[in-house]
Amino acid sequence: QLQLVESGGGLVQPGGSLRLSCAASGFTLDYYSIGWFRQAPGKEREGVSCISSSDGSTNYADSVKGRFTISRDNAKNTVFLQMNSLKPEDTGVFYCAAASIPICSGWSVEYDHWGQGTQVTVSS
Repeated sequence: QLQLVESGGGLVQPGGSLRLSCAASGFTLDYYSIGWFRQAPGKEREGVSCISSSDGSTNYADSVKGRFTISRDNAKNTVFLQMNSLKPEDTGVFYCAAASIPICSGWSVEYDHWGQGTQVTVSS
């Protein structure tokens, strides 16, 4: 059974950091481009970052550039999202997703497999 499981969310103060993990089981992440998406309360799901399967190239939403870093550890079959300098507007449920395409995409429709999400709350 193909499964993605996110972890690492929680409550953090503004300016703090969190590291999200996306672990795959039942398939190998090497062959998939991986995206992180965020859904804030009352808003649509939006792409935050992605990493391609072809060459490891990355892409970030303007709102997180310079603060978030996506990486993958193929040996652990896991993708990470390091989030620094967190802001209250980063609050939401973060989902990772896998797409069987060789390039990054910010479009959720491109993604075949989704995790259940992990809550990130940035508040003082």
